[in-house]
Amino acid sequence: MENHPFAQLIFEQANKYGDRRALMHREVVTEPWKSISWSDLAKHVLTTAKAFVELGLLETEHVAQFSQNRAENLIIDFALFANRGVVVPMYATSSVDQVEFIVRDASIKFIFVGDQQQYNIAHTVLEHSPSLIKIICFDQSVHLNDPEHDLFYDDFYNLGEKSSKHFEVEQRQHDVTESDLACILYTSGTTGNSKGVMLTHGCFNQAMRLNSKQLASLNENDISIAFLPLSHVFERTWCYLCLNNGITIYINHLPSDIQLTIKEVHPTLMCAVPRFWEKVYIGVQENLSKFSPFMLGVVAWALATGRKYNVDTLRLGKKPPLLLKIKYKIADKFIFSKVKAAIGIENGNMFPTAGAKLSDEIALFFRSIGVPIVYGYGLTETTATVSCYDYINYEIGSVGCILPGVEVKIGEDNEILVRGKTVFTGYYNNPAATNAAFTDDGWFKTGDAGHLKENHIYMTERIKDLFKTSNGKYIAPQEIETRLGMDKFIEQVAVIGDERNYVTAIIAPSISALEDYAAQQKIVYESIDDLLKLPQIYDMIYARIQQLQHGMAEFEKIKRFSMIKKSFTIETGELTNTLKIRRAFIMQKYKSLIDEMYTRK
Repeated sequence: MENHPFAQLIFEQANKYGDRRALMHREVVTEPWKSISWSDLAKHVLTTAKAFVELGLLETEHVAQFSQNRAENLIIDFALFANRGVVVPMYATSSVDQVEFIVRDASIKFIFVGDQQQYNIAHTVLEHSPSLIKIICFDQSVHLNDPEHDLFYDDFYNLGEKSSKHFEVEQRQHDVTESDLACILYTSGTTGNSKGVMLTHGCFNQAMRLNSKQLASLNENDISIAFLPLSHVFERTWCYLCLNNGITIYINHLPSDIQLTIKEVHPTLMCAVPRFWEKVYIGVQENLSKFSPFMLGVVAWALATGRKYNVDTLRLGKKPPLLLKIKYKIADKFIFSKVKAAIGIENGNMFPTAGAKLSDEIALFFRSIGVPIVYGYGLTETTATVSCYDYINYEIGSVGCILPGVEVKIGEDNEILVRGKTVFTGYYNNPAATNAAFTDDGWFKTGDAGHLKENHIYMTERIKDLFKTSNGKYIAPQEIETRLGMDKFIEQVAVIGDERNYVTAIIAPSISALEDYAAQQKIVYESIDDLLKLPQIYDMIYARIQQLQHGMAEFEKIKRFSMIKKSFTIETGELTNTLKIRRAFIMQKYKSLIDEMYTRK
């Protein structure tokens, strides 16, 4: 596979692919998909680059993007790269305080926004910002109220269409070096302000080289869906990799559209976090629970066959015996293919999955039925991938084998340390945090604990998430939360126990599942609040928790829990923008509930 310098990537691909489609996009799920060819994409990038010059963007200046996923996000990225500019992505769900911090910290000059709410937030920030001078809005329906500082994207783009600054862009593009800053990605931060991870052109170029070499089955006939926010390093780097390899990308605008998008597009590729696959798994198991005993027996046979074929044979690089091939074809035709088609993933080449812990049970299930989940590990600071499943000899229970060209070793407290050209250069405007992130001999400290075995990484816990009970026992809450998240009645869970004498949890249950259960059991209640207080509901959930915790040490098990009616959200502060739990915030917000669990007799 070819690898292209980032500043030239789109233009070189346009020369190769011409009128082939590069991007597919739409803003409303009921609208037809619109196509952007490689030639048109190159034209859009150059026109946008010239518009930046007309607007007064200088080399190395910072431009923010604050919107849902859009084709324009990628166009702006590469227009900035061609200009030696720096893109600063923000999550579409960011609050005023979060946007204000990033704008101030990164000295943002221009910010692109999507909808009315994002515009309103950006305008509030602009009123107090010494650096921000222009808000550029994608959505033409947004009400702009400051002509001096506001501009619609179409009007911004027209500046480029009328511009003659072609040679200025060419010169800037020519001057780009590997050490030039390309992107500042602010980590979501489970505590305190986020930190701006500085990723250079060299980081991305190396990521393209290494991933293209490792993921050799990627090809120009693949179709990928951009489902995760493009402000997330995982999706952003993946989309760059797709563009680098001539792959068509469908831009999923809103996360809530994804189920329909998958069924329409039938992607061969798609990044997702483990929670996506957990929900799919719960849905499949729920449907299976309605099967007759005979059909359940058939499914059990099919899963055993799939595991023997895909996991016990192909995974090890062996050739399946003829009889096993025949059995698998039958299992696939009558069971697996129908499951995959119902979801829209029957054409899968690979489905990269990372960002949190994936249950071994779920990984094994999907691999057994022929869904090519590629579980991996990486951080914003490592330009995403450090390790991932290989085509053969991957190990269920690991987070994959180390990417060739990336160095990994285990440091003090079993911390995973990483070194290589994909590792970031530091945190923007934060030398103290940068110094703390590296060892004296230049290894990046991931904050994750684990061990190595034959080039595979096995993660054990997030060091910062570890807490110790008053009995001196260390607890890894993510492991417990992952187990409980597999249950259809449990939507979210936050494990508590730091300096306490036993482990408890705050649980946001699936209200719809509880309502269905109450109807089946003929349980009478007046409101959801009443339902959550009923002893028979508590006992049912407790029994399921006990079953899910089978095999765990006694001191790790949840002894008590409290249920809340409203799920954890980004807006109410319990979750980061990447949907990680803000445990300290939850402990403060639900202090009375937590205290009650430890004083209850």
